[in-house]
Amino acid sequence: MSFPVVKGAAYALIQANEMVIHHGSTQTSERRKNPESEHLQKLPEHLRSFQDAVSYPPNQVYIGNLTPDALKEIPRPWYEAPVSGASRDGKYGEIMPEDEFLGLMKIVDVFDLVVLEEKFQKIVKEKIAAHPVLGDIKDLDKLSKNSANVDEISKLVAEHMGQPLYFEGKLVGCVKKAHEFDEALSDHVMFENLVSKASAVFALKLLLSKSSLQAEEVEYIIECSEEACGDMNQRGGGNFAKAIGEYCGCVNATGSDTRSFCAGPAHGIVEAAALAQSGIYKNIVVVAGGSSVKLGMNSKDHVKKGMPALEDMLGTFAIHITENDGESPVIRTDGIGRHRIGSGASPQAVMTAIVADPLDKLGYKIPDVDRYSAEMQNPEITEPAGAGDVPLANYKMIGALAVKRGELGKADLLNAVNNFGMSGFAPTQGHIPSGVPFVGHARDMIQEGKIERAMVIGKGSLFLGRLTNLFDGVSFIMEKNSGISNEAGFNKEEVRSMIAEAMRDFAKAFRVE
Repeated sequence: MSFPVVKGAAYALIQANEMVIHHGSTQTSERRKNPESEHLQKLPEHLRSFQDAVSYPPNQVYIGNLTPDALKEIPRPWYEAPVSGASRDGKYGEIMPEDEFLGLMKIVDVFDLVVLEEKFQKIVKEKIAAHPVLGDIKDLDKLSKNSANVDEISKLVAEHMGQPLYFEGKLVGCVKKAHEFDEALSDHVMFENLVSKASAVFALKLLLSKSSLQAEEVEYIIECSEEACGDMNQRGGGNFAKAIGEYCGCVNATGSDTRSFCAGPAHGIVEAAALAQSGIYKNIVVVAGGSSVKLGMNSKDHVKKGMPALEDMLGTFAIHITENDGESPVIRTDGIGRHRIGSGASPQAVMTAIVADPLDKLGYKIPDVDRYSAEMQNPEITEPAGAGDVPLANYKMIGALAVKRGELGKADLLNAVNNFGMSGFAPTQGHIPSGVPFVGHARDMIQEGKIERAMVIGKGSLFLGRLTNLFDGVSFIMEKNSGISNEAGFNKEEVRSMIAEAMRDFAKAFRVE
């Protein structure tokens, strides 16, 4: 069988300090309950500088300048061990400052909802015009139009007509509501959706710049964030995918949105793999933007413990899936794991469904997988809030299942967990950490011969939507390519030649002399 491949991956982070304060759900909820709370007063003192965020080791891993294995060797706390000479530019992508991102939000806004202060807009335009990836973006000239003064912006915010946009403590713009009374088009929903769209556009532009994929070659886009795009008649109708592709020059693409809470990206990659293998589409991109409401979710605990507010990063990614090229790591579509409706919710039942069952189909044992990537949340963010080391908990459950199945000795458990696991390095953005941040690293490690295969696991909390108590989980295996491409196994020109020859022979047999 000729399996589809992971051809490329891009990752980006956007530092968003002011969004932490003004738009993160923890802070907005606190402001409604107690506007003068101690937390809101202390939080600004715990915000990092942009350079501190760039130098933070997990962020350097996310954009590809450090490997997950290198992160293991850096003593914690990581926020006290900055990477010397760290760059905002990475092998897989980039870390963007908040002012440039606000400019990008206005560029991708089709309905003139983003209003920026005149001087701020002019400065931001100069930065984006000089950006190596965004300098040629569609509608850059929007940053020369429709600016406003601070008084006009303040009035829109005061009258609840717009969500405020701040930079370095100053009001520099707002996002207006898109309808008089439609809550699905309110200013705060439009703000969240434009944040997601703009960050995803950035990731896709990075993917196109760092790979051989051309924008016009993209045929299908699967968007898999956790936001909902629509109006009061269809609140989640979509379509983020085509809106993102529009600003990246993907003129030949169509697309759709896939949702399953944190498991959405894993579903999206499985869908892309199926489309590529079937031949329906050749070049598919799976993309997701960041979530503004998840900024600073655990910041209360970080502030209480005297730490930096580490959840100041919007995360985003774009992954290229295509037909087998004979080189890139394949996705084993004959071994997709899924948590069935009837699988059960116990840790053992979950791991059996999404880890053991697909491995059994392929004739593999749990230790045959070199690396597992599941819920890659940074433990330095989650542990202070009492959630523990989430990736490590997953690895221990996988290891325990291997012991129970007789595939691993109990005495070897901790060593195996250390070998097939890795430290979490992704920002707590819900869908962003769930397995997918390792895809770029896994691709490189497989191609470099460092590992043979990896399993990427997406897990989702469907009960958060209050429609079911069910849990979700999907997994797929990335593996070394056998070297047999689609072209090697099926040559269209040869087939056409064979058919033509057969038709000529058939005609000769019936020729009347």
